[in-house]
Amino acid sequence: MADPRPQTVAYPGPGSRPFRRDLEPTPPHVIVLFGCTGDLAKRKLLPGLAYLAESDLAPAIRVVGTAMEDLDTDGFRALAHDAVQNFGMHKLPEAEWDDFAARLTYVPQSAGPEGLTSAVKEAESQLGDDVRRLHYLSVPPKAARAVVEMLRDADLAPGSRVVMEKPFGHDFESAVSLNDFVHQVFDESQVFRIDHFLGKEAAQNILAFRFANGLFEPIWNRNFIDHVQIDIPEALGLDQRASFYEATGAFKDMVVTHLMQVLAFVAMEPPTALEPRAISEEKNKVFRSLLPIHPGDVVRGQYGGYRDEPGVAVDSDTETFIALRAGLDNWRWAGVPFYLRTGKKMDEGQRIISIAFKEAPRTMFPQGSGVGTQGPDHLTFDLADNSRVSLSFYGKRPGPGMRLEKLSMQFSTQETASASDVLEAYERLILDAMRGDHTLFTTSEGIESLWERSEPLLVDPPPVKPYPVGSWGPNAIHQLIAPNAWRLPFERAWRERT
Repeated sequence: MADPRPQTVAYPGPGSRPFRRDLEPTPPHVIVLFGCTGDLAKRKLLPGLAYLAESDLAPAIRVVGTAMEDLDTDGFRALAHDAVQNFGMHKLPEAEWDDFAARLTYVPQSAGPEGLTSAVKEAESQLGDDVRRLHYLSVPPKAARAVVEMLRDADLAPGSRVVMEKPFGHDFESAVSLNDFVHQVFDESQVFRIDHFLGKEAAQNILAFRFANGLFEPIWNRNFIDHVQIDIPEALGLDQRASFYEATGAFKDMVVTHLMQVLAFVAMEPPTALEPRAISEEKNKVFRSLLPIHPGDVVRGQYGGYRDEPGVAVDSDTETFIALRAGLDNWRWAGVPFYLRTGKKMDEGQRIISIAFKEAPRTMFPQGSGVGTQGPDHLTFDLADNSRVSLSFYGKRPGPGMRLEKLSMQFSTQETASASDVLEAYERLILDAMRGDHTLFTTSEGIESLWERSEPLLVDPPPVKPYPVGSWGPNAIHQLIAPNAWRLPFERAWRERT
């Protein structure tokens, strides 16, 4: 019997761009982009929408931008042009710009719900019947409620979908309150809480490695894995976001959102199918099994000079760095520590997941052979756009005698024939939201579970420790992970394709 589920087939489209053919085509969409003049919109959302609109990946779309600025549509198109050409991972040829520009409309927030409704209805009329709406809230968390209220008052919520940016709440109580408020206007099936880390090729490659390979699936548990590191240092500073960061900090900005979501992909049980509901349920099981995060398992840091930044309090206790040890109370992972680290103005920007395997007995090897001197074997995922995977192991050094050294096998998506088909994370997630696919998005239950497990840390955070700009964090991080060691900085560099 033929598989009745929608199938996706990739073909080279116009200009060697990919397109997909679904048995159930995605209807045309009006995308209402709140905060369309902000940094995220300029760096990621507008370039991503331009690429999707001019490829055959997405259905026919119109974009209605709205923000506080008193712009007109021509001004918005000029802003979008600069954004696409300066920041887009997929550059848009000038010959195609006019086509995308014609899809853009701007309405200022001062026009109120009536002005927004009028602009959306006009855009819908250009797309014909069966048009859908996708609202993207590229706004600060404190503005999310006001936007949802505007959508309610403008009668633009029924039948539409809404994408919401992190952080979703700032503790358990606020997350529950925000979920309750959103559910007064939108059903949970309409809500897409975005985490762009899950849109990366490498993050999804974790699922492929775990569940599609007989080499790794049997050993993905406490019997063979010693510990896991999820390490996301950033070289960037506040990037003119002092007011946001002072009220948020590294834990709320990065750990409860990005790092914990990646942890769920690493730790989840096999879903019954690679479909949204099954994957979300397995991720939520991970969050429910997460042990409470206690202050004694956490190192908070603040880079030197942070309190001198414009907009930062002179006595600020906000952490710009955090490292912690987490654990899961379930059969597969009992006793396996998960080490998470992220911070601002560190030595370099990286996005690394390292799976450290338990070491084999060494008794058969003579002293001085080198076995065990360079730590355990690791499977390493690089979550950068040019995603890579490395497997390290001991091998014999050529020459007389039994001398061992660490070797590695490495793979990069750039080495495949499909390298040009890689979507930037926001492009993939916007496309999934239009298609109603929740696989790579978070749920209200998952978010609330994470905040609940974070309560001990939020109530009694340890004091921040200073660390120099360009370092890897406070010295206390080495006691946190002992007797193990942090994988970053790497002793061996990634091999570049020649």
